Amino acid sequence: MTSVLYDAPGPKAKVRNRLYTVAGGLAVLGLIVFAVLRLASKGQFEPEMWNIFNNAGVRTNIRNGVLTTLQVFVVAAVLSLALGVLLAVARLSDHKPVRWLATGFIELFRAVPLLITIYALWVILLSYKGELGLTGDTPQFWALVIGLTVYNGSVQAEVLRAGINAVPRGQREAAYALGMSKTQVMTTVLMPQAVRAMLPTIISQLVVTLKDTSLGYVITFEELLYTIQQMASTIVVNDENPYVPMIIVAGAIYVAMCLALSALANWIERRGRRAKTGIVMAGAAEPVTAADALETADGTPGDPAGTRRPPDIPPAGGGGGAGG
Repeated sequence: MTSVLYDAPGPKAKVRNRLYTVAGGLAVLGLIVFAVLRLASKGQFEPEMWNIFNNAGVRTNIRNGVLTTLQVFVVAAVLSLALGVLLAVARLSDHKPVRWLATGFIELFRAVPLLITIYALWVILLSYKGELGLTGDTPQFWALVIGLTVYNGSVQAEVLRAGINAVPRGQREAAYALGMSKTQVMTTVLMPQAVRAMLPTIISQLVVTLKDTSLGYVITFEELLYTIQQMASTIVVNDENPYVPMIIVAGAIYVAMCLALSALANWIERRGRRAKTGIVMAGAAEPVTAADALETADGTPGDPAGTRRPPDIPPAGGGGGAGG
């Protein structure tokens, strides 16, 4: 099958591509083997290096680092989702100043590297630490949280905006025809469908938020990566620092947290698909004949000419009655 982007390779090109693939794979494998041998010669894989995790202090520090990382992630995730909804709605506003302000905010913080944003916020919070009443590592905490919020909130806003624009226009027009206000249309018609359609992308960005918490080590915030780095640089085993075991353990913890978040997202998505939504259709009734359809309420035969009147209504003209 040919492609419009490139011509299908011929027999010689296929053989050449296979040779390049094998050569590249062998080169990568050689580099990995070289690195492993060098680390092994430094004693990084000795059993004594791994025995440090039997120390209660090491396990406590790792636990505290994980809890701090999750705390930053939860606060930043909630704030970034709220900011994303606000920015998405503002960017779709009919008022030009609001739309321009939201667009400028989104483009600014998406363009500036997150590390620079976090570092700048840290410097600002440290400068006004006394005026703001911040103590301890609170400036580092809020610098990391606010940096993650503004960056990931800007990305989530674009994700939600794409989801809202993907909703069929007829649904919006039908909602307006029913007399719903713009706020009601956005909150009850457009936003729920946008969130459901873009849920995989939203969760993927939340995974990015979780991994970006590791940038806190730059501002000396004691999250997981900074804790691991501090322990690896201070603990000495056989005249060597246990960098490799610490990195492997930290990487495994990050992978486990990201996999757990992805599993939660998949469960929410499957649950949303199984949810019973929409209008419940009534069961089919017995077929009705023409004569049955013309019967009156008292069960009398039908009146095709339409001259029969219900028995409880007197004839026009006030015929015989009690007052006749």
